Amino acid sequence: MVRSMTGFGRGMTREGTSRSFIIEIKSVNHRYFDLNIKIPRNLLSLENKIRETIKAKINRGKVDVFINQSIYENDDVEVYFNEKLADSYLACLKKIKDRYEVIDDISVSLIAKFPDVITAEKKEENLEEIWSNLREPLNEAIDSLIKMRENEGTKLREDIIVKCTAIGELVSQIEEKSPLVVEDYKNKLNSRIAELLNTSEVDDTRIAMEVALFADKAAIDEEIVRLKSHIAQLKQTLDKDEPIGRKLDFIVQEMNRETNTISSKANDLGILNLTINVKNYIEKIREQIQNIE
Repeated sequence: MVRSMTGFGRGMTREGTSRSFIIEIKSVNHRYFDLNIKIPRNLLSLENKIRETIKAKINRGKVDVFINQSIYENDDVEVYFNEKLADSYLACLKKIKDRYEVIDDISVSLIAKFPDVITAEKKEENLEEIWSNLREPLNEAIDSLIKMRENEGTKLREDIIVKCTAIGELVSQIEEKSPLVVEDYKNKLNSRIAELLNTSEVDDTRIAMEVALFADKAAIDEEIVRLKSHIAQLKQTLDKDEPIGRKLDFIVQEMNRETNTISSKANDLGILNLTINVKNYIEKIREQIQNIE
């Protein structure tokens, strides 16, 4: 199935969890695969898993991923009491009281304010549990993105097929005109020589040689065959269930090359006008396949 490289996807965690995620993915066309992930700092160790999950389903394009996290039950902090340090502070305070005979105002709140008596540290998070919660909305966002890319890809395919059919019709007209070019050249050559020599008798052998040389230079049979083959190949490629953007780009380049050769060799105004129309369609196809994965 043809996929565009432009799309947007969104996924979110279901209700009833202490930690929820909202994940948004957007993509645009790009020559290669360019993935950028914006993620909360505490989830950085999961970036490789996120990257591998996306790369398994998306092959090409500039992809931006935004992961927003909400924590509803904040039980990931532990408080520690440094008993030895508190004992030392208390002993020092008692020495000061006894030495200087000052009022005893030692209290729990006073000792607790001293540095490092009470410290708070974050618990080590269970990354496997977080990943199990994150994976579902991530896949939902990816699948939503792919669906949009496939819908646009279907429209691109239909339009390209229409243009290929139009090119095929133009090529058939060129093929019909091709034999007439040599005959027209022969008639013009006879008339011109007769006019120059002021006689109706012309050396048929010499004329035949000139016409044969012209026919050889103006022959476009091979180019027409190859152009038809490229059109058929392009249509077949559009039906493949794999990334086809680069292959389509190559086929279109070859179509354009054969058309240019026909234009330069034909030496006929009618064929030249037809090749201009062919190249116009090819250029439109080329612009469209720049957005195909």
